[in-house]
Amino acid sequence: MKETISQFSSMPWYLILGTVSLLLLWGGAQALEWMWFKPRRLDQILRNQGLRGTVYRSFAGDMKDENRLNKEACAKPMPFSHDISARILPLLYGIMKEYGKQSFTWFGQCPRVTITDPELVREVLSDKCGHIEKTKLGQAGRMTAEELANYKKEKWAKERRILNPAFHVENLKSMIPAFYTSCGELVDRWINFVGSNGSFELDVLPELQKLARGIVSEAAFGSSYQEGRRIFDLQAEQGELLVKILDIAHIPFHWYLPTKINKRLKEIGTEIRTLFEVKIAERERAIKNGEATQDNVLSLLLESNMREMVPNRESKSSVGLTTEEVIQKCQMFFAGSENMTVLLTWTLVLLSMHLDWQEKAREEVLSHFGREKPTFDGLNRLKIVNMIIYEVLRLYPPIVTVSRRIYKRTKLGNITYPPGVLLVMPIILIHHDTDIWGPDATEFKPTRFAEGISKATKDSQVAFFPFGWGPHNCIGQNLALLEAKIGLSMILQHFKFELSEKYLHAPYTTTVALRPEHSAPIKFCRI
Repeated sequence: MKETISQFSSMPWYLILGTVSLLLLWGGAQALEWMWFKPRRLDQILRNQGLRGTVYRSFAGDMKDENRLNKEACAKPMPFSHDISARILPLLYGIMKEYGKQSFTWFGQCPRVTITDPELVREVLSDKCGHIEKTKLGQAGRMTAEELANYKKEKWAKERRILNPAFHVENLKSMIPAFYTSCGELVDRWINFVGSNGSFELDVLPELQKLARGIVSEAAFGSSYQEGRRIFDLQAEQGELLVKILDIAHIPFHWYLPTKINKRLKEIGTEIRTLFEVKIAERERAIKNGEATQDNVLSLLLESNMREMVPNRESKSSVGLTTEEVIQKCQMFFAGSENMTVLLTWTLVLLSMHLDWQEKAREEVLSHFGREKPTFDGLNRLKIVNMIIYEVLRLYPPIVTVSRRIYKRTKLGNITYPPGVLLVMPIILIHHDTDIWGPDATEFKPTRFAEGISKATKDSQVAFFPFGWGPHNCIGQNLALLEAKIGLSMILQHFKFELSEKYLHAPYTTTVALRPEHSAPIKFCRI
């Protein structure tokens, strides 16, 4: 070491200066390539094929304008209207009005192309060409394009094979008692709120959040809400912190900056993983000891995974999920409680706005179940309730946009995209598109789903994506819909409800889901 330092110090000063200069020139050239030349090349490729969009001006792209427009759009409540696209995605809404539905903006140095044609959306989300990935690569990001394509196909097949048994219809039936327990506790609690005049007012958002979290804890993990509360609290804090760093999300390697927020996010990630590791270890011990554990998703998942972990005779290698992958699925289940929360919240809000549909749904529920608990088979026969839930998901989808990244030259429709382009599918804009759904696209009209999803649009094209599509669609959607049907049915059996005068219509999107900004106060009347 001393010899190396001595040799370096004995070098002529002009060699040292030359070396440093070359390093600075190389670094400057790389920075210029990243900040200017590559974006300009991508811009030209897209424009040469007829796409239009904003002009690339700086490495921040359109982030500053997007953040400003978001703040302006959500500065005050809006009238009671379901035409919320301009409020939720003001930048994309305005750009598409100006440049067309297939146009582009800049997410930092990456062009972000809007894909709104339902057929192309399905193609992107299904990734038929194998050249499209989620925006976070993780370990796969170090692979070549060909290796990544093969890796993804194998990984998707493996994950679906392991996860599917946990969400099979017969297994979901075994979780219904947990749904009854949580929903029954909510109804009993609300009955105790009833005043001398037979009514009460309640902010349903925190109530339904507690309900959804309790159901996820019990049905998915066989735990009480109190046991899972720490995880929910940590994930909520994680979401709030992620919102705060949106302004620098376009900066490469921003996760590695030694900021206070990044440090806290790493601490949260470590604690969440530790909590899940403990829960997974408990369930694995119970399975090995032969204890009855098939009444929750985690146990079913682990049993399926253990079967896959047995070495294949031909390959002599196990193909199950790693502990880290199981933890990722657990985090997904817990995060899914927010989607359940907002689905039920918006359903109650919309039925409070449209009392005629509330009464139709109540009549259907009472005709099937009376005052008894809803049965699994009976829930599948609820046509009106099903139409209402679909219409709520169309107007107020939990996830308003889905993004993918092109990592290899790819043709979609009549456009060929180079590597590095982001594709954004604005689900809420597609769901509100009058060209797809008709002139009443922003109206609450559950009858559009009377003949099913495929017949709901003008030209019978599938354009309904509240849970995604293809291999990356939400595998827990049946669980969410089952919870929504049971919860709504039991509420309708016991209460009539309408919006409180305190309600302010202000939908806004977080890093997790689309929710009412000023909560959801509703007036209930016992029946």
